[in-house]
Amino acid sequence: MMTKANSSNNPNQDQKTISSASASHEAVDMTRRMVCGGISGMIAKTATNPLERIKMLSQTGEHGGKGNSGKGGTGNVSIINLYKSIIRNEGILGLWAGNGANLLRVFPAKAVVFSCNDKYRSFFYNITNTPSDQPLPAYLSFLAGGMSGMTATAATYPLDLARGRISGKLKMEGKQRHYNGIIRTILVTAKEEGVLALYKGVTPTVLGAMPYEGIKFGTVALMENLFPAEKKINPETGKLEKPSIWRKLCFGGMGGVMAGIITYPN
Repeated sequence: MMTKANSSNNPNQDQKTISSASASHEAVDMTRRMVCGGISGMIAKTATNPLERIKMLSQTGEHGGKGNSGKGGTGNVSIINLYKSIIRNEGILGLWAGNGANLLRVFPAKAVVFSCNDKYRSFFYNITNTPSDQPLPAYLSFLAGGMSGMTATAATYPLDLARGRISGKLKMEGKQRHYNGIIRTILVTAKEEGVLALYKGVTPTVLGAMPYEGIKFGTVALMENLFPAEKKINPETGKLEKPSIWRKLCFGGMGGVMAGIITYPN
């Protein structure tokens, strides 16, 4: 009986139990953030893919339209004409060409972005001795977001390359699409150009992710600092109520707009 009592009151054993529970809780929380971040990214990209497709065709000039120049497909083509051209050549689903590759890229990319952002923010909280109940300075939020963006971009770049090759060229009548599907695109690229071709342009893309994600997360942090959420205690649970989802949506949208404007055409 004495042995059992001593074992149950062993401070070292209690400390190990607490540490194990804390590590388990952290792992579950990290997994939840990764899954939620990945799913939210997939929903957002699917909803905006038609605009993304039109933007990429405008940038690459591979739209087959005459535009204002009247020669070839390199002239300026309006958004409406591009929309009609996609519908005419590829049907309504053409507006979502490359979306499958986009989703395969977005889920891991956004999962890494949000999970790494939390890790980097926690790191900055520790080294600056900032209290956990206080907001992190906007410039550190910018740095954490930028670093997480670079990490995610480096990890998922081949998928991003495949997405760009699929959605950046318009299918012409009577011709078969050269790049069709993310797996086929990666295999064709590796076969025709070598494995290293899957990382063409990775350096500027990774560097471009730094200001984009940094500005996005930094803007959200700035808005949080300028307009702090009102702390309300739930009378039933006695805990602080979470900020409104519309508030998060508004701040997140403003962060995305600012990042897109400043870093365009990244």
